[in-house]
Amino acid sequence: MLKYRVIPTLLWKNVGLVKGVAFDSWRRVGTVLPAIKVYNTREVDELILLDITATAEDREPDYESVAEFSQECFVPLTVGGGIKHMDQITKLLRCGADKVAINSAAFSDPELIRAAAHRFGSQCIVASIDVKKRADGTYECYSGSGTLPMGVETIKWAQQLEKWGAGEILVTSIERDGTMEGYDLELVRLIADSVNIPVIASGGAGKYDDFLMAIQGGASAVAAASMFHFTEQTPKEAKEYLSQHQVPVRNYNVSKL
Repeated sequence: MLKYRVIPTLLWKNVGLVKGVAFDSWRRVGTVLPAIKVYNTREVDELILLDITATAEDREPDYESVAEFSQECFVPLTVGGGIKHMDQITKLLRCGADKVAINSAAFSDPELIRAAAHRFGSQCIVASIDVKKRADGTYECYSGSGTLPMGVETIKWAQQLEKWGAGEILVTSIERDGTMEGYDLELVRLIADSVNIPVIASGGAGKYDDFLMAIQGGASAVAAASMFHFTEQTPKEAKEYLSQHQVPVRNYNVSKL
C-alpha cells in the first residue's frame, strides 16, 4: 500500500535557515544542523534542503556542508540549489544526499534530467517546479528562485520532465509560499492528474488539514516549512492526524506498538 510522506523543507541561505512569504526569504529561523537533529526525533519521512542563493550567485553547491549535514540526517535527504552539471550531482550523492532537486538548470539544459536519471536512476532525481498563476487561470513556470518567468505552461512542463526521467515532482506555489493559508489545490490536482510519478505539494501549508486536502487532491507527499518553524505543529502530529483520517503514513503505527 502506498504510504504518504510528510517532508519538512529547509531553506538554506549562507550560514543559516530562512523563511518568508512568496519566496522573499528574509527571516532567520535558525541553523541547519540543529534543525536536522530535531527532525530526526519527529518521525519525518524525508528532508528537503534547498540552497536558495547558489543559483543566483552562480556558485557550486557547498559539498562540505552537505557532507556534514548528511552525517547527522537519519532520513532520506534531498538537496537542491546551484545544480547545473552531472559532476555536481555525483559529488552531492557522494557527500550523502539521497536525491537532488533540479529546477533552473532543467530549462537551460534539458539533457541534464535525462542524463542524470539514466546514470543515477529516476529515484534520485526530483524535478522542482516553481509556479505562479496567470490572469487567465493557467499556470506559468518560474526559475531563478521564483524570479524569472519562463513562459512555459506548468502542466506541459511537468509532463516533459516525467518524459525525460524525473522520478518525482516538487511543485511549489510561489504566491502561497509562506502564507500558511493552504496549498493551491487546483495546481496540485492538475499536476497529479497529468503525470504518473509522485507529486510533492509545497507552498502554503498551515494546518494538518491542508496536508489531508493535498493528499486527497492527488499528492503523494506534502512539504512544509513555515508551519513547522512558526507554530507548535509537528510532523509526528501531522502523521497522527492523517492516520486518523484513514491516510496510510510511514512509521506512525510502528512507533505506537
